[in-house]
Amino acid sequence: MILCDTNIIIEVLKKNPAVIQTIEKIGLDKISISCITAMELYYGALNKIELKKIKLHLSSIRVFHIDEEISIIASELIEKYAKSHGLQIPDALIAATSLSHGLKLYTCNKKDFVFIEKISLC
Repeated sequence: MILCDTNIIIEVLKKNPAVIQTIEKIGLDKISISCITAMELYYGALNKIELKKIKLHLSSIRVFHIDEEISIIASELIEKYAKSHGLQIPDALIAATSLSHGLKLYTCNKKDFVFIEKISLC
């Protein structure tokens, strides 16, 4: 199972062939997202039609919700990296989801996560 960052799902929705090819190689049944990614996508929808389209695309993807362990890990990441590396709360929660569930994080923005110890990026 792979956890996809928000930018990956955006690239899929934009029909980016390279990202789609990678997703197909991984297998749709092995793709997951954080509930933070879902919220970011809903927030970024231009209108209700686009929101409906996003929800339809996400309906076949496993969504990991925030639990106590993810909250604790995210808080630790913020404490450790917010000031030194500019780690934002949504990225901390996504990274914490990856770490909590032992999932590789697929992202286009490796610079946002590369400094996090023990995170596995692809």
